[in-house]
Amino acid sequence: MRMGKGKQAGAVPVAALLVIVLVATLATAWFWLFLTWNYSTGERAGWVQKLSKKGWICKTWEGEMAMVTMPGTAQEKFMFTVRSDDVAAQINKVMGKRISVHYEEKVGLPTTCFGETRHYVVSVVAIDEIPLAPGIVVPTPPR
Repeated sequence: MRMGKGKQAGAVPVAALLVIVLVATLATAWFWLFLTWNYSTGERAGWVQKLSKKGWICKTWEGEMAMVTMPGTAQEKFMFTVRSDDVAAQINKVMGKRISVHYEEKVGLPTTCFGETRHYVVSVVAIDEIPLAPGIVVPTPPR
């Protein structure tokens, strides 16, 4: 009889360990899925107004870009997150110029540790022309 009780007592820690491993595996799969899967991708163009590295524990680059569709219209702000220090350095290098950013929108991340916004910028390109209206641009001089 005592051997049977000993086996049951040992089975409880094994079951608890299996539950912990299962929860950790599901959490890892959740984060992997939502960090690799994109809800949407796209391009935005405008002028970066702000880029700063923020966070108490998890530091991410958080930025704000002003987008103007037509001269004289109110600007729209595009809030974004940059996880790569290399992309943040590229943005800092072209600060003050009109740029185009390629972003990925991620949904389902349960914490702001990965960024404060859903829009993650993955690349940036400086734009050499300033459009005044559809079909009318002011070319910038070559460098």
